[in-house]
Amino acid sequence: MKRLLYAAAGLAVIAIAPTGPKAQDAEWGCQILLCAASQNPSWHGVPYCVPPMKKLIAAMSKPGFDWPICHQAKAGEPGREEFEECPAGSHPASSSNGDDHGLRRDEQDQCVRIVDRCENRNEFNRLYGNDEANEQGRITVEVIRNGRDDSLLRRDDGCSVKITSPRARRANPWFFDIPNDKGVKERFWFNLRT
Repeated sequence: MKRLLYAAAGLAVIAIAPTGPKAQDAEWGCQILLCAASQNPSWHGVPYCVPPMKKLIAAMSKPGFDWPICHQAKAGEPGREEFEECPAGSHPASSSNGDDHGLRRDEQDQCVRIVDRCENRNEFNRLYGNDEANEQGRITVEVIRNGRDDSLLRRDDGCSVKITSPRARRANPWFFDIPNDKGVKERFWFNLRT
């Protein structure tokens, strides 16, 4: 609830009762912003947030949809990041050319990293030595040799290995960056599942 109050600080035109801001008293864009910023519980658990959020979800499927903006909050439209960050030492990459699994051509749904399997064979074998576990986890292990994947080549002795694994999808892929009472933007993640 504290984070919701911070989010509401920038909404000067919203009626603020002694118990805090009321999303149902705001314009639709501000209702969306306040409800999306609700973290514990999420908007799904706040009774007055369910109608405006369901209205938003229905409106998004219609042609010509424009996101309702809460101009008073200076937050603009939300952003969206479908995938979690890759683990340290990895970078995002795309596994698709856009033809399978409903992925867009530019969707970076994989994490790729280069490891030296010779440096610590026991650790490498513990993490990636089980082909069945790799297959279940959709992890690929590719030895980098001269003439293959030269941009990632470290040396031509078979020690450098390219590890590719799926990126986790975010439970809450949408976000608003909302200025707090000090003007510093704070990120609030939310989802639009009903």
